[in-house]
Amino acid sequence: MRRLAVVNMKGGVGKTTTAVQMATGLVLRGHRVLLVDADPQGNVGRLLGLAPAAYTVKDLMLGTAALDDVIVRSSQRPGLGVITATPSAFTLDAQLGGTIQRETLLSRRLSGLRGFDIIVFDSSPAMSLLTYNVLLSASELVVPVGMDTMALAGARQTLDGVREISALWPERSLKLAAVVPTAVNSSTHASKATVGALETDAEMGPALFPRGIRQCIDLTYAAAANQTIWEYAPASRAAADYGALLDFLDVARATEVSTDGSKTTASRIQSPRNAPVGRPGHLA
Repeated sequence: MRRLAVVNMKGGVGKTTTAVQMATGLVLRGHRVLLVDADPQGNVGRLLGLAPAAYTVKDLMLGTAALDDVIVRSSQRPGLGVITATPSAFTLDAQLGGTIQRETLLSRRLSGLRGFDIIVFDSSPAMSLLTYNVLLSASELVVPVGMDTMALAGARQTLDGVREISALWPERSLKLAAVVPTAVNSSTHASKATVGALETDAEMGPALFPRGIRQCIDLTYAAAANQTIWEYAPASRAAADYGALLDFLDVARATEVSTDGSKTTASRIQSPRNAPVGRPGHLA
């Protein structure tokens, strides 16, 4: 099972938009996709126009609801399952403070997952307990980068955090599948400078999706209509760009880039149910 985490420690770079368009685009390509909202802001459910769920990712983490009970399915989007989030998930760090191996709870809760080919995780910009759990559940990273220096710094900080996690849990392999420029306007100096910096970055350059996701007002209109870009404007440049990103991710699966910047031949993606349980410990 492929497990893709959309991450960047800088907010406002298009993580949720990218996670939603990736997940729903993969469904249109015939995959069965579970989209997990691990950001307490809970924007995945709002973007998709989902009614408030009885159980959320918080219930899954606390073990107060079964996996099947937290997955929201809709006849309007067959092939897509969603685990939603609400601001109540902000309290998970405190509620799970004394729990052993709490950083790998999500991986273990998902170990019984059946009926899906791919998991896509949306994540918080904070390196919180939920974000740790996402990184220890995923096998590949997708890093959206907005067209400003702060987003670029956030991407580097994210990869620094991933290296620290890899040092603590060396048995958990994380590959950098794609670095995705977002809200690109090639006529501006900011876009040119940021994309140029990504191209020459030793760590992110090899995984750069060079086309990027161009600025497109249809993404805003689609969100306002609680629709995906594929539903709202399938002929838009945003749909074309996200389609190209899915093609890029298919290639990335054949030649993956590790988080130290080196290219490696793709290895078989380890299923969550076979993933080793992380060592005991607590977040600092």
